[in-house]
Amino acid sequence: MREIEQNRLLSQVAAYYSDKLAEHGESPRGVDWNGEESQWLRFGQLCKIVAPRTSFSINDLGCGYGALIDYIEGQYDEVTYCGLDVSASMVEAARKRYAGRRGIQFVCASEPEEMADFGVASGVFNVRQGHTDADWRAYMETTLDILDKTSRIGFAFNCLTAYSDKDKMRDYLFYADPGSWFDFCKRRYSRNVALLHDYGLYEFTILVRKQI
Repeated sequence: MREIEQNRLLSQVAAYYSDKLAEHGESPRGVDWNGEESQWLRFGQLCKIVAPRTSFSINDLGCGYGALIDYIEGQYDEVTYCGLDVSASMVEAARKRYAGRRGIQFVCASEPEEMADFGVASGVFNVRQGHTDADWRAYMETTLDILDKTSRIGFAFNCLTAYSDKDKMRDYLFYADPGSWFDFCKRRYSRNVALLHDYGLYEFTILVRKQI
């Protein structure tokens, strides 16, 4: 994907989520999720990539206001966390929310400057607005390459599923074929890939383990 197109796409994504935050505040709806229960369930699937470790470092792409931290701190002993988001207002909200917390930082960027043990991306592939399938796939591949090169042990991401009920699908959202992305990750990144599509939401999670 050409850099100028990538930058334009990310600018549109940033504007979309900044508007959501302004409308709904620091809440699941502020990052375009339905509610806290489903958000927690989603975090649980993503964090299967880190089990059974109790201490690790993690890059959170599309971190929003940093809600993953609340989940992590209730589950693991010691975590070094870096949250990244292309929305400056999201990053500002996250910095205020977790000000003074040790081992936590937030950066307005689309790519981590440093490697971590793990990387996660939650919801960053959902809102394509008017972009074509080809452009959105190129954006997804670029983002997954970033997760791969900045994660030592493994990474995880989620997508809305193409198996969603047709009457609930929205034309501004992207619904991915889970089998296609499983195959992509298996061929491109690691032999050890898991596809999770059994947790009751209209989405799936893929775990890519580079070390086991």
